[in-house]
Amino acid sequence: MKKKFIPFLLLIVVLMLGACSGTTGKKSAEEKENKKDTITYQSENGPVEVPAHPKRVVVLSSFAGNVMSLGVHLVGVDSWSKMNPNFKDKLKGVAEVSDENLEKIIELNPDLIIGLDNVKNLDKLKKIAPTVVFTYGKVDYLTQQIEIGKLLNKEKEATSWVNDFKKRAHETGEQIKAKIGTNSTVSVIENFDKQLYVFGNNWGRGTEILYQEMGLKMPKKVEETALKPGYYAISPEVLPEYAGDYVIFSKNKDGDTSFQNTKTYKNIPAVKNKHVFEVDAKAFYFNDPLTLDYQLDFFRKAFLGN
Repeated sequence: MKKKFIPFLLLIVVLMLGACSGTTGKKSAEEKENKKDTITYQSENGPVEVPAHPKRVVVLSSFAGNVMSLGVHLVGVDSWSKMNPNFKDKLKGVAEVSDENLEKIIELNPDLIIGLDNVKNLDKLKKIAPTVVFTYGKVDYLTQQIEIGKLLNKEKEATSWVNDFKKRAHETGEQIKAKIGTNSTVSVIENFDKQLYVFGNNWGRGTEILYQEMGLKMPKKVEETALKPGYYAISPEVLPEYAGDYVIFSKNKDGDTSFQNTKTYKNIPAVKNKHVFEVDAKAFYFNDPLTLDYQLDFFRKAFLGN
């Protein structure tokens, strides 16, 4: 009986070892998979461990369009993005959040938070989810998209869009210069509350496209005052000094537009020549891929009529 029992015991031992081996292999595979669940993003403030495939992103400033352009799901965005008419359909069901309402952000259960470096409660935000902030203008607007691509583990897609966009913007710019002349000037103005502003070459409103990609010229007065700081406040009385041969008017309909009824405004050559192209300011603020594509399409139609 004992001799018969030994092979049976050996069989049990072999089965147990096999089960242990299978469990170990399973754990090893799971550990390997878990490692793939995060990546390390080299942020301005050092390395940050973030989800490799984020599914619940909160954007606190500026970058909602960057994230959406890469097909990543948003659960919360800033008020400026929420009021953008071009984002209205895309942001249905996405909550409006701020850096001061931490309870609401917690309720959204984000796996990644993105914002500018001036966000409030940064230390508290980091406890809710991995948080990455960027300094506006530290890198150019297209490099910014690639950086967000790296953060979201979609660098290849971001780089592909950047290369394609530069090509399209350059080609359109060449067509516009051929039509209006290489010496024609373009200025970008905006009304906000009771103030008027002119813009340099890196403050949204299509300025990056017009001046950086297309190489169009801004009036000397704009170059002297707005190029370095990005924008410059002016009074309606001096607007003729800042108006180019062509004017892009980023118009806030809820702001003061009474200056358009003055003789000073009506006598500006660009106004007389019907070279003022009005756009909805809320749709033109940003320089993310979705907005840039919209701006480029607008410029093509405004300048070229197609």
